Amino acid sequence: MDKTKVSNNIASELLSIKAVTLSPKKPFVWASGINAPIYTDNRLTIAYPDFRQKIAEDLSDLIKEVYPDVEVIGGVATAGIPHATGVSNILNLPLNYVRSQPKDHGKKGQIEGRCQKGDKVVLIDDLISTGGSILKAVEAVRQAGAEVIGTAAIFSYNLPESTKNFDDAKTKLVTLTDYPTMIEVAQKQDYVEESDMELLRQWYKEPESWGK
Repeated sequence: MDKTKVSNNIASELLSIKAVTLSPKKPFVWASGINAPIYTDNRLTIAYPDFRQKIAEDLSDLIKEVYPDVEVIGGVATAGIPHATGVSNILNLPLNYVRSQPKDHGKKGQIEGRCQKGDKVVLIDDLISTGGSILKAVEAVRQAGAEVIGTAAIFSYNLPESTKNFDDAKTKLVTLTDYPTMIEVAQKQDYVEESDMELLRQWYKEPESWGK
């Protein structure tokens, strides 16, 4: 696959459907307390069948290339489930999904679907900020006896904290597109002015202190 072309196309489409909003002069405040010039809601992708299918196809190609030994596709609840389902259909592989917490009734399971000892699993989420959600899912799958050979997502902010978290968890991450690509595509397509680009680049360099 042409990774650069895919990355640019996915970024462009996310901007087009307003799954990504860039607002460097009126930043958002994330739940973590970080001031950010970007807000991403990739749940919007499920409302667009053609784009949803394209995401599934591109994720499938990426997973086949990077994780050729994959045996099971996993989705992180809830936003990762539709994309994991699409990938599992294309690759004709078993599917599971991982809740953020075990159920409080019945067998009190956290994982639904196929997750057996020794399974080689790739977990999918829609968005990576710090990596907390998907890495909790990684730990749950590992505790169930399966092997997480890697993770994948549509978009990542590429924050230093997430890089450290994935390194600490000894978990590989691949994504279709990322923040640096997003802002360059946004500039080319006139979603942001040149004066905004410096603010967007500054945030990427120092996300914790930006805007304070």
